[in-house]
Amino acid sequence: MSDDRANRAPKADIVTREFSIHMSKRLYGVTFKKRAPRAIREIKQFAAKAMKTSDVRIDSSLNKFVWSQGVKNVPTRVRVRLSRKRNEDEDAKEKLYTVVTHVDVKDFKGLQNETIED
Repeated sequence: MSDDRANRAPKADIVTREFSIHMSKRLYGVTFKKRAPRAIREIKQFAAKAMKTSDVRIDSSLNKFVWSQGVKNVPTRVRVRLSRKRNEDEDAKEKLYTVVTHVDVKDFKGLQNETIED
């Protein structure tokens, strides 16, 4: 058993993955005027959990997409690309951060979580 752990390759710290986030499920029961800001917080929380980094940065295209229908009519689902990157700043608290960008898809049917190879 201990041999398996020793022979395992180290986890890649720089990785890119695509996810579909069901926003309706996360915003059920939220007051109308708080839905879009809460959606941004939920996306950040999802990214932090999926990529295991506390430093999460939202791209402006994703922010525009979430707010595109106004404060209370947040899109039902959103497809995002999460990219974990190294922090170039020497005095940063964390050595890794996550960038969340919007992926435009026509239909969500049959989509799965994917790891993108660069």
